[in-house]
Amino acid sequence: MYFFLFTNPAKALPGEKTETVTAWINAHPTLRPGIIDGLRVRKSETAAQQFTFKASILPPGELTLVKDKGTIRHERLAFYDQINGVTFDRLQESLRVIYGLAIYQDYQRARLVYDYPTPETIDLARRQERPLLAAQEGQLLLGERYAYWMEVTNTESGKAFYGHLTIFQKEYLDKLETQLRDR
Repeated sequence: MYFFLFTNPAKALPGEKTETVTAWINAHPTLRPGIIDGLRVRKSETAAQQFTFKASILPPGELTLVKDKGTIRHERLAFYDQINGVTFDRLQESLRVIYGLAIYQDYQRARLVYDYPTPETIDLARRQERPLLAAQEGQLLLGERYAYWMEVTNTESGKAFYGHLTIFQKEYLDKLETQLRDR
């Protein structure tokens, strides 16, 4: 299931006003047909395959209240695919198609800040019988323009059916890293 037919350079990113992002989503050929409301898109070929895109005024991670409700702080694209699975490569390609080459290159040059699960996390998950903790595989990266969070959730067989890639303002990187490390 690949919904991406056209490349449309990013004109709406975290830090932009909600009106700008809404207009960009409405004009984007990949996102437009599945719009739920101005800031959310959902596409589904079958119950086993779904794509969602969401722009949010909230920072990524746990709920944090904000004063300025007119600025987008993160955008998240997510896949659920029981047929083909979800990989880091697929998430990266989706980033390139939706946001264009400049943002994709920022992602490619980004510095790895946190990679999980760590061996300690896997051991803790086994001891505490928390398999989801070990099944979540992700990376937190810091680019020149934005920060990026990519995560897939593996099944017992090792294949991921769900994954997401979040692009967000760099000022929220430390907050999200702390939350991910403290899971």
